[in-house]
Amino acid sequence: MTVFEELQARGLLAQLTDEEEIKELINNGKATFYIGFDPTADSLHVGHFMALCLMKRLQMAGNKPIALIGGGTGMIGDPSGRSDLRTMMTTEMIDHNCECFKEQMSRFIQFGEEGDADHSKALMVNNADWLRDLNYIEFIRDIGVHFSVNRMLTAECYKQRMEKGLSFLEFNYMIMQSYDFLKLYEKYGCNMQFGGDDQWSNMLGGTELIRRKLGKDAYAMTITLLLNSEGKKMGKTQKGAVWLDPAKTSPYEFYQYWRNVADADVLKCMRMLTFLPLEQIEEMDGWEGSQLNEAKEILAYELTKMVHGEEEAGKAQESARALFAGGTQGGMTQMPTCQLEEADFTDGQIDILAVLVKSGLTASRSEARRAVEQGGVTVDGEKVGDIKAVYGPDRFAGDGIVVKRGKKIFKRVVMP
Repeated sequence: MTVFEELQARGLLAQLTDEEEIKELINNGKATFYIGFDPTADSLHVGHFMALCLMKRLQMAGNKPIALIGGGTGMIGDPSGRSDLRTMMTTEMIDHNCECFKEQMSRFIQFGEEGDADHSKALMVNNADWLRDLNYIEFIRDIGVHFSVNRMLTAECYKQRMEKGLSFLEFNYMIMQSYDFLKLYEKYGCNMQFGGDDQWSNMLGGTELIRRKLGKDAYAMTITLLLNSEGKKMGKTQKGAVWLDPAKTSPYEFYQYWRNVADADVLKCMRMLTFLPLEQIEEMDGWEGSQLNEAKEILAYELTKMVHGEEEAGKAQESARALFAGGTQGGMTQMPTCQLEEADFTDGQIDILAVLVKSGLTASRSEARRAVEQGGVTVDGEKVGDIKAVYGPDRFAGDGIVVKRGKKIFKRVVMP
């Protein structure tokens, strides 16, 4: 199976400008391609996962990835899929976020230096290098003249913003992204851009600009957005985004996110995100019940290993089994933890409602009361039926206790 055929079989391909030419380039390791990452936070998240996996797959086939960090475009903010204006960031914030990306990306792709003898070694480039010092008059005369406002207004990336009012600042984004492609083509021979399916209009702008300015062909391909079976973007929890930085989303929480995906999404995620052979994944197609849970464990382990390494993936799996399958008590130390203080106790005791609030499992005592009365709270696997249940400090010593609300929300509660 060729690289292109595998991408198709895994359900990764969405729109392409020239299928035959793209197939020829990536199958033969002739593509120098880029994917853009705007530094809107100090960590990449699950939304970037597909792009990173694609970069890895294509680099393994001999193609050269360029990770373009949007130190310049980040000062505007991509309006794609947005109904409101992005929060404006300072130059210092953007530069800090850019610095945080390379270490996370290095888990997926191998970086080299400009002029490296190994063609497939990746480069990290920051578009701040050519965008921040642009002369505006020169830019719109040289680049802006090639863009039709009428055509731009029909672009999918602007549609949601048009409903509430598209600022001129955001309107520039497509031109800036197209200019990125032109600069990368001129400096590095970058002949292809990949990105999420919501970037299609911006990517076409780049290929058209290269054709108009240089008389050369460049290509664009979008990858399928990572949606669950309900059509919603994956990578969000009640607490917000699922981050790749372990300080923002622990390896255990990351593992649990994938361990808890809906049954209908398991194999799709396995095809799109893991590097397991397709034959092995297809064998799981008829799995049900406990076997399906095993498939979820495989998915969670593989993705956690990719992001956080084999050791952390093993710890996360052990911890999950300690909670859900009676595994070793020692594995509990990787769970999300709340630490009680002496001041939390009254007359040497703390009630279950206070434990639920203190641990963040409920927002208030009244919400905690309802959770207990509805039978949705357990302590170390035992259902709590009494809202007046109390515990002494000794109960929280050592590894502490595991307090669980519902099927998937839990905390380990300890005393120092």
